[in-house]
Amino acid sequence: MFNGKMKALTFSYDDGVTQDRRLIGLFNKYGLKCTFNLNSGTLGTGGPMIREEVTIPHVKPRASEVRAIYEGHEIAAHTVTHPWLNRLTDEEVIREVEEDRLALSEIAGYEVVGMAYPMGTHAMNDHVADLIRQHTGIRYARTTTSTYSFDLQDDLIVFDPTVYHHREWDQLFELGQKFVELDPAEPKLFYVWGHAYEFDIHDDWDRFEEFLKLVSGKKDIFYGTNREVLLGEGGPHA
Repeated sequence: MFNGKMKALTFSYDDGVTQDRRLIGLFNKYGLKCTFNLNSGTLGTGGPMIREEVTIPHVKPRASEVRAIYEGHEIAAHTVTHPWLNRLTDEEVIREVEEDRLALSEIAGYEVVGMAYPMGTHAMNDHVADLIRQHTGIRYARTTTSTYSFDLQDDLIVFDPTVYHHREWDQLFELGQKFVELDPAEPKLFYVWGHAYEFDIHDDWDRFEEFLKLVSGKKDIFYGTNREVLLGEGGPHA
């Protein structure tokens, strides 16, 4: 169970961009928790980027700003430089992950133990996962493969999310309604991921807030960071 509850909702957002400030404002407004996966080697860099023929900001906060920005939520790793891990040597994979974890731990003021795979599931494989499992301090790592399921998973180093908000809006709302109405006999987890800058592409901030309204404030749902849900005192893997 999750802190005495059978259902838990958690969010995971990648890259560590300045739009995270606005996203955190929404999460705080609705009493929700998120894990933010950062690249320590690119903090303080960035500029405009083009997505779906739209130019949007893709700027990383400075290291000195990180602790204050993400206060109340979780900081997790995303590798130092955001490479395709399956194209690196074993030593490079370990260095990218563990150096990022250690650098972010120093910045955050607590030990970072989670991560999200950079470039998605297609940029990692079982060998990469085993390297991380055996040679780093990472205790859970998120892929980008949607399950559309609330079932729990045994392998936390290859952990698949429920749904990707930006590419799967219809599924997001359908699953949200289903989860709110669910009265399970065993623990269930709703895991949403994405990138905050994606809300700028089609100005979907209001749309996402409607989803947050739908799923927040329910007495039978535990709202936690990835760490709290997967590893914490209220999580099923504690």
